[in-house]
Amino acid sequence: MDNLNVNDYLKSHIRTVPDWPAPGVQFRDITPLLQDPRVFRVLIDAFVHRYMAPDLRPDVVAGLDARGFILGSVVAYELGLGFVPIRKKGKLPFTTVEETYELEYGSATVELHTDAVKPGQRVLLIDDLIATGGTMMAGKKLLEKLGAKVIEGAAIVDLPELGGSERIKAAGLKLFTLVSFAGH
Repeated sequence: MDNLNVNDYLKSHIRTVPDWPAPGVQFRDITPLLQDPRVFRVLIDAFVHRYMAPDLRPDVVAGLDARGFILGSVVAYELGLGFVPIRKKGKLPFTTVEETYELEYGSATVELHTDAVKPGQRVLLIDDLIATGGTMMAGKKLLEKLGAKVIEGAAIVDLPELGGSERIKAAGLKLFTLVSFAGH
């Protein structure tokens, strides 16, 4: 990695796709982080090393559909913990709780199995990117409905101009991100 710090190294491997999915949007594509085994290891290690600390160590890792599954499951595995998927509505086969949240145009609903976490469990909630914060806030509410304590939200990328990270922090959830991009 030469003289780059971890955050700069990871940022240099995130692809920006202009005008996708709509004109004027600068889409931050994390797939290059996953394709190169060295970069992927640096990414996962950045999370694992943080959550090995006793005061931040969760009991379980929850990942948000879909890219949060990639990160969360590997982080959980490396920490020797279980993994809980928070899915889009209609994807889980067992009894669920659900939470609906607002998107820029419309709404979405996520679900969690009712036996996914136990009351009092400390949960790390992970996703790839924080934009408006709606998905992470919905995941937090679902976990709390089942009595779990979300100790921190984590993501690779923060898009602070969209207000999500401030919204999450204002709701009382600590947030850890590795990379920040200006603009949308």
